[in-house]
Amino acid sequence: MNTVSEYIQSLPEDRKLAFSKLRAIIKKQLPKGFEETIIYKMVGYVVPKKIYPNGYHCDKSLPLPFLQIASQKQFIALYHMGIYADPKLLQWFQAEYPKHCKSKLDMGKSCIRFKKMDEIPYALIGELVEKLTVKDWIGLYEKKLLP
Repeated sequence: MNTVSEYIQSLPEDRKLAFSKLRAIIKKQLPKGFEETIIYKMVGYVVPKKIYPNGYHCDKSLPLPFLQIASQKQFIALYHMGIYADPKLLQWFQAEYPKHCKSKLDMGKSCIRFKKMDEIPYALIGELVEKLTVKDWIGLYEKKLLP
């Protein structure tokens, strides 16, 4: 898949609505400067190379990734690199999650998994997405994640 539209069209019917709604809230709340693209076979939001020419240290040809959403076999996943890099942001999210969702938080280092499509806390994801600007993310990335 080369485009976001193709990605969404390839989703199972029971995922399209939830995925599209999640994408819409991300696009609405995401600070200016990030670009939507397909990266790692997922819908991604990156710092474009025109803003951060160094790119991603794991693959300098790629723009700096920030956030991805993907439909996996058992769930929709939201990968948020800021949660991985900033313990305060992670603590905030973990404290807020139960206020927005009945189900237990299911997450890895940067991956938040949503198994029940009708329990995705869209408002909370919107708040999370707007917490880091491009400048904030670049600074955090350079401080915490560069080798």
